[in-house]
Amino acid sequence: MTHVIATVWFWTFMVITSVLLFPIAALIRLLSFPFDRQLVMLHRFTSFWGSLYTWCNPLWSVTIEGTEHLSRSIPHVIVANHQSFADILVLFRLRFHYKWVSKAENFRVPLIGWNMTLNRYIRLDRGSVRGNLQMMRKCEEALQGGSSVMIFPEGTRSPDGELRPFKDGAFDLALRTHSPILPIAIDGTAEALPKRGILLQGKRRIRVHILPALVPSVVEHMSAKELNRATWQRIYDALASLRRGREGRGSSGEVHQTA
Repeated sequence: MTHVIATVWFWTFMVITSVLLFPIAALIRLLSFPFDRQLVMLHRFTSFWGSLYTWCNPLWSVTIEGTEHLSRSIPHVIVANHQSFADILVLFRLRFHYKWVSKAENFRVPLIGWNMTLNRYIRLDRGSVRGNLQMMRKCEEALQGGSSVMIFPEGTRSPDGELRPFKDGAFDLALRTHSPILPIAIDGTAEALPKRGILLQGKRRIRVHILPALVPSVVEHMSAKELNRATWQRIYDALASLRRGREGRGSSGEVHQTA
């Protein structure tokens, strides 16, 4: 299967399944909303929908490690590095309830964006102070209601796969709501589906490493910036370890995030 054929198959499959599955999502929302205020059932179905594109993709091998750190007893602020559109698809495979925080433009995508609205995922109007405040308020409401939130603290996809500095919002949110921070490192998606392009890049191994949570009792003395840097370093170290395992060579010393 050539890259072009695989790419055409991938995007065609996404369009066809979106047309078929969106009406089912709308029906689940209609039937479950009276007794499922967090929309857990709808998110489970959406996770199945999103996971189809990695399960059925012969070019991508996805491994998820550290699932023992997914505690369902309390809501978390989940933060992951962001290399590619494929990150979203592989994170749906966590089988864990959360609300995505996503840029407002994504909610306008037919079918997929409409489903994001049905799920009450949280939209972010980038570049708008008011929009950022509304996003933070919605995140607080989700956490207080028992739903975790999923945030890419880099703010956008890394153009070269390297970890970019994190914005402070997720960490301020965690401290203000006394929520654990759950860091996740994703490796391999930048090579599988680069930021600037739609062409699949051949067989790739994608690894998702869920790290131990930073709990409120440990980080309550930190500022948002300190918690930001500590989380960034954990994800950086995890990525370095994943890449050493993938490449089978080299070692990396500690690197600190710059502002």
